[in-house]
Amino acid sequence: MESKLLTLVVECSLKIGNPLQIHLPMPVIPNILFKSVFIRSLLLITEFAENEKITLDGAKSVDILLARDTRPSGVSLLEAARHGISSIIGAVALDMGILTTPTLHWMVRARNKGVNASEFDYFDQLSSSFRCLVDLMPSGSNPRNESDTLVVDGANGVGGEKLDILKKICNGLVIDIRNSGKEGGVLNEGVGADYVQKEKVAPSGFGPEDVGKRCCSLDGDADRLVYFIVPSTSSSKIELVDGDKILSLFAVFIKEQLSILNKERDVNVNDGYQCCLGIVQTAYANGASTNYLKQLGLEVVFTPTGVKYLHEKAEQYDIGIYFEANGHGTILFSEQFLDWLEAKIADLSDVAKGSEPHKAAMRLLAVTKLINQAVGDALGGMLLVEAILQHMGWSIEKWNALYQDLPSRQLKVKVADRTAVVTANAETVVAKPPGIQEAIDAETAKYPGGRCFIRPSGTEDVIRVYAEASTENAADSLASSVAKVVGQKLGSGTS
Repeated sequence: MESKLLTLVVECSLKIGNPLQIHLPMPVIPNILFKSVFIRSLLLITEFAENEKITLDGAKSVDILLARDTRPSGVSLLEAARHGISSIIGAVALDMGILTTPTLHWMVRARNKGVNASEFDYFDQLSSSFRCLVDLMPSGSNPRNESDTLVVDGANGVGGEKLDILKKICNGLVIDIRNSGKEGGVLNEGVGADYVQKEKVAPSGFGPEDVGKRCCSLDGDADRLVYFIVPSTSSSKIELVDGDKILSLFAVFIKEQLSILNKERDVNVNDGYQCCLGIVQTAYANGASTNYLKQLGLEVVFTPTGVKYLHEKAEQYDIGIYFEANGHGTILFSEQFLDWLEAKIADLSDVAKGSEPHKAAMRLLAVTKLINQAVGDALGGMLLVEAILQHMGWSIEKWNALYQDLPSRQLKVKVADRTAVVTANAETVVAKPPGIQEAIDAETAKYPGGRCFIRPSGTEDVIRVYAEASTENAADSLASSVAKVVGQKLGSGTS
Protein backbone atom coordinates (compact mmCIF):
# COMPACT_ATOMS: atom_id res chain seq x y z
CA MET A 1 0.00 0.00 0.00
CA GLU A 2 2.83 2.40 0.87
CA SER A 3 4.49 1.66 -2.47
CA LYS A 4 1.16 2.30 -4.20
CA LEU A 5 0.94 5.76 -2.60
CA LEU A 6 4.42 6.71 -3.71
CA THR A 7 3.64 5.55 -7.23
CA LEU A 8 0.53 7.73 -7.21
CA VAL A 9 2.56 10.73 -6.07
CA VAL A 10 5.10 10.15 -8.84
CA GLU A 11 2.48 9.87 -11.59
CA CYS A 12 0.48 12.87 -10.38
CA SER A 13 3.62 14.97 -10.10
CA LEU A 14 4.60 14.19 -13.65
CA LYS A 15 1.11 14.85 -14.97
CA ILE A 16 1.00 18.43 -13.73
CA GLY A 17 4.55 19.18 -14.82
CA ASN A 18 5.95 19.75 -11.34
CA PRO A 19 9.07 18.04 -10.02
CA LEU A 20 8.43 15.50 -7.27
CA GLN A 21 10.07 16.42 -3.99
CA ILE A 22 11.03 13.60 -1.64
CA HIS A 23 12.97 14.92 1.34
CA LEU A 24 13.61 11.88 3.54
CA PRO A 25 13.58 8.08 3.19
CA MET A 26 10.26 6.65 4.41
CA PRO A 27 11.72 4.47 7.24
CA VAL A 28 12.61 7.55 9.31
CA ILE A 29 8.95 8.64 9.65
CA PRO A 30 7.25 7.29 12.81
CA ASN A 31 4.53 4.75 11.99
CA ILE A 32 1.61 6.63 13.55
CA LEU A 33 2.50 9.88 11.81
CA PHE A 34 3.08 8.08 8.55
CA LYS A 35 -0.34 6.39 8.64
CA SER A 36 -2.10 9.69 9.30
CA VAL A 37 -0.22 11.52 6.57
CA PHE A 38 -0.61 8.52 4.29
CA ILE A 39 -4.42 8.40 4.54
CA ARG A 40 -4.83 12.14 3.98
CA SER A 41 -2.39 12.10 1.10
CA LEU A 42 -4.05 9.12 -0.53
CA LEU A 43 -7.45 10.82 -0.45
CA LEU A 44 -6.07 14.03 -1.94
CA ILE A 45 -4.09 12.25 -4.63
CA THR A 46 -6.99 10.01 -5.60
CA GLU A 47 -9.26 13.05 -5.92
CA PHE A 48 -6.62 14.85 -7.98
CA ALA A 49 -6.15 11.84 -10.26
CA GLU A 50 -9.89 11.61 -10.89
CA ASN A 51 -10.14 15.34 -11.67
CA GLU A 52 -7.18 15.21 -14.06
CA LYS A 53 -8.27 11.85 -15.58
CA ILE A 54 -4.94 10.20 -14.76
CA THR A 55 -4.81 6.43 -15.16
CA LEU A 56 -3.23 4.87 -12.08
CA ASP A 57 -2.66 1.27 -13.10
CA GLY A 58 1.06 1.15 -12.31
CA ALA A 59 1.90 -0.17 -15.76
CA LYS A 60 3.97 2.81 -16.83
CA SER A 61 7.55 3.44 -15.71
CA VAL A 62 8.45 7.00 -14.78
CA ASP A 63 11.51 9.22 -14.67
CA ILE A 64 11.90 11.50 -11.66
CA LEU A 65 14.02 14.59 -12.31
CA LEU A 66 16.09 15.73 -9.34
CA ALA A 67 18.13 18.90 -8.95
CA ARG A 68 19.63 20.98 -6.16
CA ASP A 69 20.73 24.52 -5.46
CA THR A 70 24.18 25.78 -4.53
CA ARG A 71 23.94 25.18 -0.77
CA PRO A 72 26.11 22.34 0.63
CA SER A 73 23.03 20.64 2.12
CA GLY A 74 21.77 19.97 -1.39
CA VAL A 75 24.11 17.02 -1.84
CA SER A 76 22.72 15.01 1.10
CA LEU A 77 19.11 16.00 0.35
CA LEU A 78 19.43 14.87 -3.24
CA GLU A 79 20.90 11.54 -2.09
CA ALA A 80 17.98 11.09 0.34
CA ALA A 81 15.53 11.73 -2.50
CA ARG A 82 17.35 9.27 -4.73
CA HIS A 83 17.19 6.65 -1.97
CA GLY A 84 13.45 7.13 -1.54
CA ILE A 85 12.76 6.95 -5.27
CA SER A 86 14.80 3.75 -5.64
CA SER A 87 12.23 1.99 -3.43
CA ILE A 88 9.48 2.60 -6.00
CA ILE A 89 9.11 -0.09 -8.64
CA GLY A 90 9.38 1.42 -12.11
CA ALA A 91 10.68 4.82 -10.92
CA VAL A 92 14.08 6.07 -12.08
CA ALA A 93 15.82 9.05 -10.46
CA LEU A 94 17.73 11.34 -12.83
CA ASP A 95 20.17 13.83 -11.34
CA MET A 96 19.96 17.03 -13.44
CA GLY A 97 22.65 18.83 -11.42
CA ILE A 98 22.52 22.36 -9.99
CA LEU A 99 19.46 24.19 -11.37
CA THR A 100 17.04 26.96 -10.52
CA THR A 101 13.62 25.70 -9.42
CA PRO A 102 11.88 27.10 -12.56
CA THR A 103 14.42 25.38 -14.83
CA LEU A 104 13.56 22.01 -13.27
CA HIS A 105 9.85 22.70 -13.74
CA TRP A 106 10.53 23.67 -17.36
CA MET A 107 12.42 20.41 -17.92
CA VAL A 108 9.58 18.27 -16.54
CA ARG A 109 7.05 20.07 -18.75
CA ALA A 110 9.31 19.82 -21.81
CA ARG A 111 9.95 16.09 -21.32
CA ASN A 112 6.23 15.44 -20.94
CA LYS A 113 5.72 17.24 -24.26
CA GLY A 114 8.39 15.11 -25.91
CA VAL A 115 10.89 17.90 -26.66
CA ASN A 116 14.54 18.32 -25.73
CA ALA A 117 14.85 19.20 -22.06
CA SER A 118 18.45 19.80 -20.98
CA GLU A 119 19.69 22.93 -19.26
CA PHE A 120 21.38 23.85 -22.54
CA ASP A 121 17.98 23.61 -24.29
CA TYR A 122 16.43 25.84 -21.62
CA PHE A 123 18.98 28.60 -22.04
CA ASP A 124 19.03 28.23 -25.82
CA GLN A 125 15.26 28.77 -25.90
CA LEU A 126 15.54 31.82 -23.63
CA SER A 127 18.31 33.45 -25.64
CA SER A 128 16.83 32.72 -29.09
CA SER A 129 13.37 33.99 -28.07
CA PHE A 130 14.86 37.15 -26.56
CA ARG A 131 16.92 37.71 -29.71
CA CYS A 132 13.81 37.29 -31.85
CA LEU A 133 11.96 39.97 -29.87
CA VAL A 134 14.91 42.36 -30.11
CA ASP A 135 15.21 41.77 -33.88
CA LEU A 136 11.49 42.52 -34.28
CA MET A 137 11.66 45.91 -32.54
CA PRO A 138 9.82 48.72 -34.37
CA SER A 139 12.02 50.94 -36.51
CA GLY A 140 11.72 53.87 -34.08
CA SER A 141 12.95 51.94 -31.05
CA ASN A 142 16.41 52.55 -29.66
CA PRO A 143 18.53 49.46 -28.94
CA ARG A 144 20.42 49.31 -25.65
CA ASN A 145 23.97 50.61 -25.67
CA GLU A 146 26.93 49.52 -23.56
CA SER A 147 26.32 52.23 -20.96
CA ASP A 148 22.69 51.15 -20.45
CA THR A 149 23.36 48.38 -17.96
CA LEU A 150 20.86 46.25 -16.06
CA VAL A 151 22.12 45.73 -12.50
CA VAL A 152 20.89 42.39 -11.12
CA ASP A 153 20.82 41.18 -7.52
CA GLY A 154 21.23 37.37 -7.59
CA ALA A 155 20.22 36.92 -3.90
CA ASN A 156 23.38 34.84 -3.28
CA GLY A 157 21.49 31.89 -4.71
CA VAL A 158 21.50 29.55 -7.66
CA GLY A 159 19.97 32.26 -9.86
CA GLY A 160 23.06 34.39 -9.33
CA GLU A 161 25.21 31.58 -10.66
CA LYS A 162 23.00 31.04 -13.71
CA LEU A 163 22.98 34.76 -14.53
CA ASP A 164 26.55 34.27 -15.72
CA ILE A 165 25.26 31.98 -18.47
CA LEU A 166 22.65 34.53 -19.59
CA LYS A 167 25.23 37.29 -19.57
CA LYS A 168 27.35 35.37 -22.07
CA ILE A 169 24.62 34.28 -24.49
CA CYS A 170 22.18 37.23 -24.57
CA ASN A 171 23.38 39.72 -27.14
CA GLY A 172 21.64 43.06 -26.80
CA LEU A 173 21.61 43.04 -23.00
CA VAL A 174 24.40 44.27 -20.72
CA ILE A 175 24.17 42.76 -17.21
CA ASP A 176 26.07 43.72 -14.07
CA ILE A 177 25.66 40.86 -11.57
CA ARG A 178 25.73 41.54 -7.83
CA ASN A 179 25.31 39.02 -4.99
CA SER A 180 25.99 36.02 -7.21
CA GLY A 181 26.96 33.89 -4.21
CA LYS A 182 30.58 33.73 -5.26
CA GLU A 183 31.44 36.54 -2.84
CA GLY A 184 30.40 34.42 0.14
CA GLY A 185 27.10 36.11 1.00
CA VAL A 186 24.24 34.25 2.70
CA LEU A 187 21.22 33.20 0.65
CA ASN A 188 18.39 35.79 0.85
CA GLU A 189 20.03 37.60 3.79
CA GLY A 190 19.64 41.32 3.13
CA VAL A 191 19.29 40.51 -0.56
CA GLY A 192 16.75 39.06 -2.98
CA ALA A 193 13.31 39.90 -4.31
CA ASP A 194 11.43 39.09 -1.11
CA TYR A 195 13.66 41.35 0.97
CA VAL A 196 13.52 44.21 -1.54
CA GLN A 197 9.74 43.97 -2.00
CA LYS A 198 8.92 43.86 1.70
CA GLU A 199 11.50 46.27 3.08
CA LYS A 200 11.55 48.63 0.08
CA VAL A 201 15.27 49.21 0.47
CA ALA A 202 18.21 48.45 -1.80
CA PRO A 203 19.82 45.04 -1.28
CA SER A 204 23.33 44.58 0.01
CA GLY A 205 25.93 45.42 -2.63
CA PHE A 206 23.99 48.39 -4.02
CA GLY A 207 24.94 51.98 -3.24
CA PRO A 208 25.21 55.59 -4.44
CA GLU A 209 26.85 54.52 -7.71
CA ASP A 210 23.56 52.84 -8.68
CA VAL A 211 21.37 55.95 -8.44
CA GLY A 212 19.16 56.20 -11.53
CA LYS A 213 20.13 52.78 -12.89
CA ARG A 214 17.69 50.06 -13.90
CA CYS A 215 17.97 47.42 -11.18
CA CYS A 216 16.22 44.14 -10.41
CA SER A 217 16.31 41.40 -7.78
CA LEU A 218 15.75 37.67 -8.12
CA ASP A 219 14.88 35.56 -5.12
CA GLY A 220 17.03 32.67 -3.92
CA ASP A 221 15.67 29.98 -6.24
CA ALA A 222 14.97 32.44 -9.08
CA ASP A 223 11.17 32.11 -9.27
CA ARG A 224 10.41 35.73 -8.25
CA LEU A 225 11.43 39.02 -9.80
CA VAL A 226 11.05 42.68 -8.87
CA TYR A 227 12.62 45.80 -10.36
CA PHE A 228 13.63 48.94 -8.50
CA ILE A 229 15.23 52.37 -8.81
CA VAL A 230 17.72 53.82 -6.33
CA PRO A 231 16.52 57.46 -6.41
CA SER A 232 18.94 59.16 -4.04
CA THR A 233 22.45 58.93 -2.62
CA SER A 234 21.20 60.05 0.80
CA SER A 235 18.89 57.11 1.54
CA SER A 236 18.71 53.34 1.06
CA LYS A 237 15.00 53.63 0.21
CA ILE A 238 14.02 52.62 -3.32
CA GLU A 239 11.22 53.12 -5.81
CA LEU A 240 9.82 49.60 -6.15
CA VAL A 241 8.54 48.26 -9.47
CA ASP A 242 6.77 45.14 -8.24
CA GLY A 243 4.89 42.18 -9.67
CA ASP A 244 1.78 44.30 -10.33
CA LYS A 245 3.83 46.60 -12.58
CA ILE A 246 5.45 43.62 -14.33
CA LEU A 247 1.98 42.19 -15.02
CA SER A 248 0.83 45.56 -16.37
CA LEU A 249 3.84 45.80 -18.70
CA PHE A 250 3.20 42.33 -20.07
CA ALA A 251 -0.51 43.06 -20.48
CA VAL A 252 0.13 46.31 -22.39
CA PHE A 253 2.53 44.57 -24.78
CA ILE A 254 0.35 41.53 -25.47
CA LYS A 255 -2.75 43.68 -25.92
CA GLU A 256 -0.84 45.79 -28.44
CA GLN A 257 0.23 42.75 -30.48
CA LEU A 258 -3.28 41.29 -30.46
CA SER A 259 -4.67 44.65 -31.61
CA ILE A 260 -2.31 44.67 -34.59
CA LEU A 261 -3.46 41.18 -35.52
CA ASN A 262 -7.11 42.12 -35.11
CA LYS A 263 -6.68 45.09 -37.49
CA GLU A 264 -5.35 42.68 -40.09
CA ARG A 265 -8.38 40.46 -39.58
CA ASP A 266 -10.74 43.42 -40.02
CA VAL A 267 -9.67 43.84 -43.63
CA ASN A 268 -9.54 40.14 -44.46
CA VAL A 269 -11.89 37.22 -44.11
CA ASN A 270 -12.66 36.64 -40.44
CA ASP A 271 -11.37 33.24 -39.35
CA GLY A 272 -13.95 32.96 -36.58
CA TYR A 273 -11.39 32.78 -33.76
CA GLN A 274 -11.54 35.34 -30.98
CA CYS A 275 -8.67 35.27 -28.48
CA CYS A 276 -9.71 35.64 -24.84
CA LEU A 277 -7.12 37.53 -22.76
CA GLY A 278 -7.55 37.47 -19.00
CA ILE A 279 -5.69 39.10 -16.10
CA VAL A 280 -5.68 37.19 -12.81
CA GLN A 281 -4.86 38.87 -9.49
CA THR A 282 -5.46 38.35 -5.79
CA ALA A 283 -7.02 40.87 -3.43
CA TYR A 284 -3.49 41.88 -2.40
CA ALA A 285 -2.86 43.44 -5.81
CA ASN A 286 -2.69 47.20 -5.45
CA GLY A 287 -6.02 48.74 -6.37
CA ALA A 288 -4.32 51.23 -8.69
CA SER A 289 -3.00 48.36 -10.83
CA THR A 290 -6.45 46.80 -11.08
CA ASN A 291 -8.01 50.13 -12.06
CA TYR A 292 -5.30 50.71 -14.67
CA LEU A 293 -5.81 47.30 -16.26
CA LYS A 294 -9.59 47.73 -16.35
CA GLN A 295 -9.19 51.15 -17.97
CA LEU A 296 -7.27 49.39 -20.75
CA GLY A 297 -10.42 47.35 -21.38
CA LEU A 298 -8.93 44.13 -20.01
CA GLU A 299 -10.85 41.49 -18.10
CA VAL A 300 -9.53 41.29 -14.52
CA VAL A 301 -10.58 38.52 -12.16
CA PHE A 302 -9.58 37.68 -8.59
CA THR A 303 -8.73 34.38 -6.92
CA PRO A 304 -7.90 33.44 -3.33
CA THR A 305 -4.30 34.04 -2.30
CA GLY A 306 -1.83 31.49 -3.62
CA VAL A 307 -0.12 30.68 -6.91
CA LYS A 308 -2.07 27.43 -7.30
CA TYR A 309 -5.33 29.40 -7.51
CA LEU A 310 -3.88 32.01 -9.85
CA HIS A 311 -2.39 29.40 -12.19
CA GLU A 312 -5.59 27.36 -12.28
CA LYS A 313 -7.69 30.41 -13.19
CA ALA A 314 -5.21 31.64 -15.82
CA GLU A 315 -5.50 28.28 -17.57
CA GLN A 316 -9.13 29.10 -18.38
CA TYR A 317 -8.10 31.81 -20.88
CA ASP A 318 -6.46 31.66 -24.29
CA ILE A 319 -3.87 33.97 -22.77
CA GLY A 320 -3.88 34.20 -18.98
CA ILE A 321 -1.49 36.56 -17.17
CA TYR A 322 -1.05 36.34 -13.43
CA PHE A 323 1.36 37.91 -10.96
CA GLU A 324 1.52 38.54 -7.27
CA ALA A 325 3.01 41.78 -5.96
CA ASN A 326 5.99 39.76 -4.66
CA GLY A 327 7.05 39.13 -8.26
CA HIS A 328 5.87 35.55 -8.69
CA GLY A 329 3.86 34.99 -11.84
CA THR A 330 3.85 34.03 -15.50
CA ILE A 331 1.80 33.95 -18.71
CA LEU A 332 -0.13 30.88 -19.90
CA PHE A 333 -1.16 30.18 -23.49
CA SER A 334 -3.82 27.64 -24.44
CA GLU A 335 -3.12 24.93 -27.00
CA GLN A 336 -5.97 26.33 -29.11
CA PHE A 337 -4.32 29.74 -29.19
CA LEU A 338 -0.91 28.27 -30.06
CA ASP A 339 -2.41 26.26 -32.93
CA TRP A 340 -4.20 29.35 -34.24
CA LEU A 341 -1.06 31.51 -33.89
CA GLU A 342 1.15 29.08 -35.78
CA ALA A 343 -1.44 28.79 -38.56
CA LYS A 344 -1.71 32.59 -38.69
CA ILE A 345 2.07 32.94 -39.01
CA ALA A 346 2.10 30.38 -41.85
CA ASP A 347 -0.68 32.26 -43.68
CA LEU A 348 0.98 35.66 -43.23
CA SER A 349 4.37 34.28 -44.29
CA ASP A 350 2.82 33.39 -47.64
CA VAL A 351 0.95 36.63 -48.35
CA ALA A 352 2.36 39.37 -46.07
CA LYS A 353 5.76 38.40 -44.77
CA GLY A 354 7.43 41.29 -42.95
CA SER A 355 4.14 43.15 -42.51
CA GLU A 356 3.15 44.53 -39.11
CA PRO A 357 0.60 41.73 -38.52
CA HIS A 358 3.26 39.14 -39.37
CA LYS A 359 5.73 40.77 -36.96
CA ALA A 360 3.08 40.95 -34.23
CA ALA A 361 2.35 37.24 -34.62
CA MET A 362 6.07 36.43 -34.51
CA ARG A 363 6.48 38.51 -31.35
CA LEU A 364 3.66 36.64 -29.64
CA LEU A 365 5.19 33.31 -30.63
CA ALA A 366 8.53 34.43 -29.17
CA VAL A 367 6.79 35.37 -25.90
CA THR A 368 5.26 31.89 -25.63
CA LYS A 369 8.78 30.44 -25.75
CA LEU A 370 10.53 33.03 -23.60
CA ILE A 371 8.11 32.89 -20.68
CA ASN A 372 8.07 29.75 -18.51
CA GLN A 373 4.55 28.35 -18.66
CA ALA A 374 5.20 25.79 -15.92
CA VAL A 375 5.86 28.27 -13.11
CA GLY A 376 7.07 31.79 -12.39
CA ASP A 377 10.64 32.19 -13.65
CA ALA A 378 12.75 35.23 -12.82
CA LEU A 379 15.25 34.65 -15.63
CA GLY A 380 12.68 34.40 -18.43
CA GLY A 381 10.59 37.15 -16.87
CA MET A 382 13.59 39.46 -16.69
CA LEU A 383 14.40 38.91 -20.37
CA LEU A 384 10.78 39.58 -21.35
CA VAL A 385 10.73 42.81 -19.34
CA GLU A 386 13.96 43.93 -21.02
CA ALA A 387 12.69 43.05 -24.51
CA ILE A 388 9.41 44.93 -23.98
CA LEU A 389 11.12 48.02 -22.57
CA GLN A 390 13.37 48.08 -25.65
CA HIS A 391 10.35 47.55 -27.93
CA MET A 392 8.44 50.41 -26.28
CA GLY A 393 11.49 52.65 -26.02
CA TRP A 394 10.71 53.09 -22.32
CA SER A 395 12.99 53.85 -19.41
CA ILE A 396 12.26 52.20 -16.07
CA GLU A 397 10.94 55.59 -14.88
CA LYS A 398 8.38 55.73 -17.69
CA TRP A 399 7.33 52.15 -16.97
CA ASN A 400 6.97 52.91 -13.27
CA ALA A 401 4.77 55.91 -14.14
CA LEU A 402 2.04 53.75 -15.73
CA TYR A 403 0.09 54.36 -12.54
CA GLN A 404 0.75 55.51 -8.97
CA ASP A 405 0.31 52.84 -6.30
CA LEU A 406 -2.27 53.58 -3.63
CA PRO A 407 -0.78 53.66 -0.12
CA SER A 408 -1.45 50.41 1.73
CA ARG A 409 -0.93 48.88 5.15
CA GLN A 410 -0.96 45.28 6.36
CA LEU A 411 -1.47 44.19 9.97
CA LYS A 412 -1.89 40.90 11.83
CA VAL A 413 -4.35 40.39 14.68
CA LYS A 414 -3.80 37.46 17.04
CA VAL A 415 -7.00 35.50 17.70
CA ALA A 416 -7.94 32.35 19.55
CA ASP A 417 -9.34 30.59 16.46
CA ARG A 418 -8.60 31.87 12.98
CA THR A 419 -10.96 29.29 11.45
CA ALA A 420 -13.90 31.28 12.83
CA VAL A 421 -13.48 33.62 9.87
CA VAL A 422 -14.83 32.31 6.56
CA THR A 423 -14.35 34.43 3.45
CA ALA A 424 -16.01 34.57 0.04
CA ASN A 425 -15.54 36.33 -3.31
CA ALA A 426 -11.81 35.53 -3.54
CA GLU A 427 -11.26 36.46 0.13
CA THR A 428 -12.57 40.01 -0.32
CA VAL A 429 -15.72 39.54 1.80
CA VAL A 430 -16.28 37.97 5.24
CA ALA A 431 -19.13 35.45 5.08
CA LYS A 432 -18.85 34.33 8.74
CA PRO A 433 -19.20 35.31 11.52
CA PRO A 434 -22.04 37.76 10.89
CA GLY A 435 -21.52 41.45 11.54
CA ILE A 436 -17.82 41.70 10.74
CA GLN A 437 -18.18 42.59 7.05
CA GLU A 438 -20.74 45.27 7.85
CA ALA A 439 -18.33 46.77 10.39
CA ILE A 440 -15.46 46.69 7.85
CA ASP A 441 -17.66 48.39 5.26
CA ALA A 442 -18.59 51.11 7.75
CA GLU A 443 -14.95 51.84 8.57
CA THR A 444 -13.88 51.75 4.91
CA ALA A 445 -16.57 54.25 3.91
CA LYS A 446 -14.87 56.87 6.09
CA TYR A 447 -11.82 57.04 3.81
CA PRO A 448 -11.72 58.30 0.19
CA GLY A 449 -10.49 55.56 -2.11
CA GLY A 450 -10.61 53.16 0.82
CA ARG A 451 -10.49 49.38 0.39
CA CYS A 452 -10.05 46.82 3.14
CA PHE A 453 -10.38 43.09 3.62
CA ILE A 454 -9.39 40.46 6.18
CA ARG A 455 -8.49 36.81 5.82
CA PRO A 456 -7.34 34.06 8.18
CA SER A 457 -3.67 33.15 7.99
CA GLY A 458 -2.91 29.72 6.61
CA THR A 459 -0.06 29.11 9.05
CA GLU A 460 -0.68 30.86 12.37
CA ASP A 461 -3.57 31.92 14.59
CA VAL A 462 -3.84 35.42 13.24
CA ILE A 463 -6.21 37.34 11.01
CA ARG A 464 -4.47 39.36 8.31
CA VAL A 465 -5.75 42.88 7.61
CA TYR A 466 -5.08 44.69 4.33
CA ALA A 467 -6.10 48.32 3.84
CA GLU A 468 -5.70 50.87 1.04
CA ALA A 469 -6.59 54.54 0.94
CA SER A 470 -5.66 57.75 -0.84
CA THR A 471 -2.94 58.70 1.70
CA GLU A 472 -0.53 56.78 3.91
CA ASN A 473 -2.10 58.17 7.09
CA ALA A 474 -5.55 57.12 5.91
CA ALA A 475 -4.36 53.61 5.02
CA ASP A 476 -2.70 53.27 8.44
CA SER A 477 -5.81 54.52 10.21
CA LEU A 478 -8.15 52.25 8.24
CA ALA A 479 -5.99 49.18 8.93
CA SER A 480 -5.84 50.01 12.65
CA SER A 481 -9.58 50.59 12.99
CA VAL A 482 -10.42 47.32 11.21
CA ALA A 483 -7.84 45.46 13.32
CA LYS A 484 -9.66 46.79 16.39
CA VAL A 485 -12.97 45.52 14.98
CA VAL A 486 -11.45 42.07 14.45
CA GLY A 487 -10.11 42.00 18.01
CA GLN A 488 -13.48 43.02 19.44
CA LYS A 489 -15.49 40.55 17.40
CA LEU A 490 -13.20 37.55 17.71
CA GLY A 491 -11.84 37.96 21.20
CA SER A 492 -8.75 39.88 21.18
CA GLY A 493 -5.36 39.30 20.72
CA THR A 494 -2.92 41.97 19.79
CA SER A 495 -2.19 43.56 16.46
